[in-house]
Amino acid sequence: QVQLVESGGGLVQPGGSLRLSCAASGSIFSIYTMGWYRQAPGKQRELVARITSGSRTNYAESVKGRFTISRDNAKNTVYLQMNSLKPEDTAVYYCNLGDVRGSYWGQGTQVTVSS
Repeated sequence: QVQLVESGGGLVQPGGSLRLSCAASGSIFSIYTMGWYRQAPGKQRELVARITSGSRTNYAESVKGRFTISRDNAKNTVYLQMNSLKPEDTAVYYCNLGDVRGSYWGQGTQVTVSS
């Protein structure tokens, strides 16, 4: 099994920045994709960004140019640097790890962008 623990959420003003972290532990395979998803109230969970073992990345159109995903394979940790935050970025952000066995989720961390 895989456990994912997120951190770094909080309240920030529009235009501000936050950095989310997600540490994976347990039975970690060498090849896996990690990503961040978010779910706002009344909306479906959506992909924000993900990164492969080879560091290929893809982003939702709404966050391109503002968010950056990165990973530290030695620490089994993925990061999401969020800049120029907007009120519409408010959501619970979930970390995800996917490998040949399936998909694992963290418990989520709240990000609120408000003045």
